[in-house]
Amino acid sequence: MERPITLDPRSPLVLDTHELGRRPGTMRTVRRTVPAPVDLGTAVIGVPAGDDLDLDVRLEAVMEGVLVTGSVRGRTVGECVRCLEEVVEELDVPIQELYVYAERARVAVEDGDDEEDVRELDGELIDVEPALRDAVVPALPFRPVCSTDCPGLCSECGARLADPENADHTHEILDPRWAELDRMKSMFDDTKES
Repeated sequence: MERPITLDPRSPLVLDTHELGRRPGTMRTVRRTVPAPVDLGTAVIGVPAGDDLDLDVRLEAVMEGVLVTGSVRGRTVGECVRCLEEVVEELDVPIQELYVYAERARVAVEDGDDEEDVRELDGELIDVEPALRDAVVPALPFRPVCSTDCPGLCSECGARLADPENADHTHEILDPRWAELDRMKSMFDDTKES
Protein backbone atom coordinates (compact mmCIF):
# COMPACT_ATOMS: atom_id res chain seq x y z
CA MET A 1 0.00 0.00 0.00
CA GLU A 2 2.03 2.94 -1.26
CA ARG A 3 0.79 6.47 -0.85
CA PRO A 4 1.91 8.81 -3.62
CA ILE A 5 0.93 11.93 -1.69
CA THR A 6 2.14 12.81 1.78
CA LEU A 7 -0.08 14.70 4.19
CA ASP A 8 0.36 18.39 4.94
CA PRO A 9 0.92 18.76 8.71
CA ARG A 10 -0.49 22.31 8.52
CA SER A 11 -3.90 21.06 7.37
CA PRO A 12 -6.50 21.42 10.15
CA LEU A 13 -7.76 17.88 9.52
CA VAL A 14 -4.31 16.32 9.84
CA LEU A 15 -3.30 15.30 13.36
CA ASP A 16 0.25 14.67 14.56
CA THR A 17 0.84 11.56 16.69
CA HIS A 18 4.53 12.20 17.41
CA GLU A 19 3.91 12.72 21.15
CA LEU A 20 2.39 9.25 21.44
CA GLY A 21 5.39 7.44 20.09
CA ARG A 22 4.62 3.76 19.76
CA ARG A 23 3.83 3.27 23.41
CA PRO A 24 0.43 1.56 23.81
CA GLY A 25 -1.69 3.30 26.42
CA THR A 26 -0.26 6.75 25.72
CA MET A 27 -2.96 9.25 24.84
CA ARG A 28 -3.69 12.90 24.25
CA THR A 29 -6.78 14.93 23.45
CA VAL A 30 -7.21 17.31 20.56
CA ARG A 31 -9.86 20.01 20.55
CA ARG A 32 -10.00 22.31 17.59
CA THR A 33 -12.38 24.13 15.33
CA VAL A 34 -11.79 23.21 11.70
CA PRO A 35 -13.38 24.39 8.45
CA ALA A 36 -15.74 21.84 6.93
CA PRO A 37 -14.38 20.19 3.80
CA VAL A 38 -16.19 20.56 0.49
CA ASP A 39 -19.15 18.22 -0.17
CA LEU A 40 -19.60 17.05 3.42
CA GLY A 41 -23.17 15.82 3.05
CA THR A 42 -25.77 14.54 0.62
CA ALA A 43 -27.70 16.16 -2.22
CA VAL A 44 -30.36 17.51 0.17
CA ILE A 45 -28.45 18.35 3.39
CA GLY A 46 -24.88 18.82 4.54
CA VAL A 47 -22.36 21.00 6.29
CA PRO A 48 -21.60 24.07 4.16
CA ALA A 49 -17.99 24.12 2.97
CA GLY A 50 -15.84 26.24 5.26
CA ASP A 51 -18.37 26.27 8.15
CA ASP A 52 -16.92 25.63 11.60
CA LEU A 53 -16.79 22.05 12.84
CA ASP A 54 -15.81 21.43 16.45
CA LEU A 55 -13.54 18.41 16.60
CA ASP A 56 -13.04 16.88 20.06
CA VAL A 57 -11.03 13.66 19.85
CA ARG A 58 -8.73 11.49 21.88
CA LEU A 59 -5.69 9.92 20.24
CA GLU A 60 -4.63 6.69 21.93
CA ALA A 61 -1.65 4.56 21.00
CA VAL A 62 -2.54 0.86 20.73
CA MET A 63 -0.55 -2.15 19.50
CA GLU A 64 -1.81 -1.85 15.90
CA GLY A 65 -1.58 1.93 15.59
CA VAL A 66 -3.54 4.93 16.90
CA LEU A 67 -7.19 4.81 17.91
CA VAL A 68 -9.08 8.06 17.35
CA THR A 69 -12.34 8.46 19.31
CA GLY A 70 -14.45 11.50 20.06
CA SER A 71 -17.11 13.64 18.46
CA VAL A 72 -17.67 16.25 15.79
CA ARG A 73 -20.20 19.06 16.16
CA GLY A 74 -21.45 21.59 13.67
CA ARG A 75 -24.41 22.92 11.74
CA THR A 76 -26.09 21.31 8.76
CA VAL A 77 -28.09 23.19 6.15
CA GLY A 78 -30.42 21.65 3.61
CA GLU A 79 -33.85 21.69 2.00
CA CYS A 80 -37.09 20.26 3.30
CA VAL A 81 -37.99 17.45 0.91
CA ARG A 82 -41.69 18.38 1.20
CA CYS A 83 -41.77 22.17 0.82
CA LEU A 84 -38.19 23.08 -0.22
CA GLU A 85 -37.74 25.52 2.71
CA GLU A 86 -34.33 25.76 4.34
CA VAL A 87 -33.65 23.24 7.11
CA VAL A 88 -30.94 24.01 9.68
CA GLU A 89 -30.03 21.36 12.25
CA GLU A 90 -27.30 20.92 14.82
CA LEU A 91 -24.96 18.00 14.27
CA ASP A 92 -23.24 16.05 17.05
CA VAL A 93 -21.91 12.66 15.97
CA PRO A 94 -19.41 10.24 17.47
CA ILE A 95 -16.27 9.40 15.55
CA GLN A 96 -14.09 6.33 16.03
CA GLU A 97 -11.38 5.07 13.72
CA LEU A 98 -8.26 2.95 14.03
CA TYR A 99 -5.25 4.18 12.06
CA VAL A 100 -2.75 1.37 11.69
CA TYR A 101 1.00 1.49 11.29
CA ALA A 102 2.25 0.84 7.74
CA GLU A 103 3.55 -2.66 8.52
CA ARG A 104 0.23 -3.58 10.18
CA ALA A 105 -1.69 -2.23 7.17
CA ARG A 106 0.15 -4.59 4.84
CA VAL A 107 -0.65 -7.53 7.13
CA ALA A 108 -4.32 -6.52 7.33
CA VAL A 109 -4.61 -6.39 3.54
CA GLU A 110 -2.81 -9.73 3.19
CA ASP A 111 -5.24 -11.20 5.74
CA GLY A 112 -8.16 -10.25 3.52
CA ASP A 113 -9.22 -6.79 4.71
CA ASP A 114 -10.22 -4.49 1.89
CA GLU A 115 -7.45 -1.95 1.26
CA GLU A 116 -9.98 0.90 1.23
CA ASP A 117 -11.21 -0.08 4.71
CA VAL A 118 -7.76 0.06 6.28
CA ARG A 119 -6.79 3.55 7.47
CA GLU A 120 -3.04 3.95 7.63
CA LEU A 121 -0.83 6.44 9.40
CA ASP A 122 1.28 8.53 7.07
CA GLY A 123 4.48 8.51 9.09
CA GLU A 124 3.28 10.13 12.31
CA LEU A 125 0.36 11.95 10.70
CA ILE A 126 -3.34 11.06 10.57
CA ASP A 127 -5.82 12.45 8.04
CA VAL A 128 -9.16 12.50 9.89
CA GLU A 129 -11.19 13.79 6.91
CA PRO A 130 -12.21 10.32 5.59
CA ALA A 131 -13.24 9.21 9.11
CA LEU A 132 -15.09 12.50 9.54
CA ARG A 133 -17.03 11.88 6.32
CA ASP A 134 -17.75 8.28 7.35
CA ALA A 135 -19.22 9.53 10.65
CA VAL A 136 -21.12 12.62 9.44
CA VAL A 137 -22.75 11.57 6.16
CA PRO A 138 -24.63 8.50 7.49
CA ALA A 139 -25.83 10.56 10.49
CA LEU A 140 -27.58 13.10 8.25
CA PRO A 141 -31.32 12.68 7.73
CA PHE A 142 -32.15 10.86 4.51
CA ARG A 143 -35.27 12.99 3.97
CA PRO A 144 -34.92 16.23 5.97
CA VAL A 145 -38.12 18.09 6.81
CA CYS A 146 -38.67 21.56 8.27
CA SER A 147 -41.24 20.09 10.69
CA THR A 148 -42.69 16.63 11.15
CA ASP A 149 -46.14 17.84 10.09
CA CYS A 150 -45.03 19.84 7.05
CA PRO A 151 -47.84 19.56 4.46
CA GLY A 152 -45.50 20.27 1.54
CA LEU A 153 -46.40 22.01 -1.70
CA CYS A 154 -49.69 22.08 -3.60
CA SER A 155 -49.47 19.51 -6.38
CA GLU A 156 -51.43 21.78 -8.73
CA CYS A 157 -49.77 25.18 -8.37
CA GLY A 158 -46.71 24.66 -6.12
CA ALA A 159 -47.91 26.95 -3.29
CA ARG A 160 -46.37 26.21 0.12
CA LEU A 161 -49.29 24.80 2.12
CA ALA A 162 -47.77 25.66 5.52
CA ASP A 163 -47.89 29.41 4.80
CA PRO A 164 -50.76 31.17 6.65
CA GLU A 165 -52.10 32.76 3.46
CA ASN A 166 -52.57 29.24 2.04
CA ALA A 167 -54.57 27.88 5.00
CA ASP A 168 -57.72 27.43 2.88
CA HIS A 169 -55.87 26.65 -0.35
CA THR A 170 -57.91 24.46 -2.71
CA HIS A 171 -58.39 23.88 -6.41
CA GLU A 172 -61.56 22.74 -8.09
CA ILE A 173 -60.36 19.68 -9.91
CA LEU A 174 -62.60 18.15 -12.54
CA ASP A 175 -62.18 14.47 -13.20
CA PRO A 176 -60.83 14.26 -16.78
CA ARG A 177 -63.40 11.56 -17.55
CA TRP A 178 -66.14 14.22 -17.16
CA ALA A 179 -64.32 16.95 -19.11
CA GLU A 180 -66.23 16.29 -22.35
CA LEU A 181 -69.59 16.51 -20.55
CA ASP A 182 -68.51 19.76 -18.92
CA ARG A 183 -67.58 21.14 -22.36
CA MET A 184 -70.97 20.15 -23.75
CA LYS A 185 -72.74 21.71 -20.76
CA SER A 186 -70.96 25.00 -21.34
CA MET A 187 -71.99 24.85 -25.02
CA PHE A 188 -75.65 24.52 -23.98
CA ASP A 189 -75.25 27.29 -21.41
CA ASP A 190 -73.88 29.55 -24.16
CA THR A 191 -76.88 28.79 -26.48
CA LYS A 192 -79.39 29.55 -23.67
CA GLU A 193 -77.80 32.95 -23.14
CA SER A 194 -78.17 33.88 -26.84
